[in-house]
Amino acid sequence: MSSRRTVRRVVSLVPSLTEAVAATAPGLLVGATRWCAHPPGLDVVRVGGTKNPDVARIAALAPDLVLANEEENRAPDLAALRAAGIEVLVTEVRSLEQGFAELARVLADGCGLAPPGWLADAREAWRDVPAVRPAVRAVVPVWRRPWMVLGRDTFAGDLLARLGVLNVYEGHAERYPRVPLGELTACGADLVVLPDEPYRFGRDDGPEAFPALPAALVDGRHLTWYGPSLTAAPRVLGEALRAAVR
Repeated sequence: MSSRRTVRRVVSLVPSLTEAVAATAPGLLVGATRWCAHPPGLDVVRVGGTKNPDVARIAALAPDLVLANEEENRAPDLAALRAAGIEVLVTEVRSLEQGFAELARVLADGCGLAPPGWLADAREAWRDVPAVRPAVRAVVPVWRRPWMVLGRDTFAGDLLARLGVLNVYEGHAERYPRVPLGELTACGADLVVLPDEPYRFGRDDGPEAFPALPAALVDGRHLTWYGPSLTAAPRVLGEALRAAVR
């Protein structure tokens, strides 16, 4: 991003980036999606969803910068924002290290902010993180009706691998393959990991489909968001995983 001007008004179309900017410079955000639930009580204009942002409403906010993600946001919406003369910074995050790099780029290069303390804390939290031992093979659904799971090259899969959980579908050709339930239950996994987003798996919705496997119900924000939640993620996820495989 150019240093030709100061960024004072930011719209975020990515919940994790909304939290990251709000935790670093709360006065910078003027708009966010309706899915941007953190920090609680965030008082900004809501500009639609991640997949259907209101381009006109965003333009009316006159942002200096819009934050987006190549996976969460649709290319036509980002093109429409650029056609309206709005600068858009698009992130790509498929591993923990890439997440740290993109956070630094968004906050420093994009928003002109000094490196926040929470980002250093998050890096430290993931150094020498204790892993589940012995390592376990897991299937990780992210949706049902139809069933979809983590496949190759995903941020959540990288976090789980660092915690000693090996994704059975890591070698799949697709990043989020649709897999019939019968195949999932017969894939040789030791564990099923069920996050509460994007699909809200819970004690009564998910584990019953895998009666032969222990189920780890995990906080989806700590598994899939790259931002301040990364500081507590090793502990929160590790506790849930270890409780499931005892």
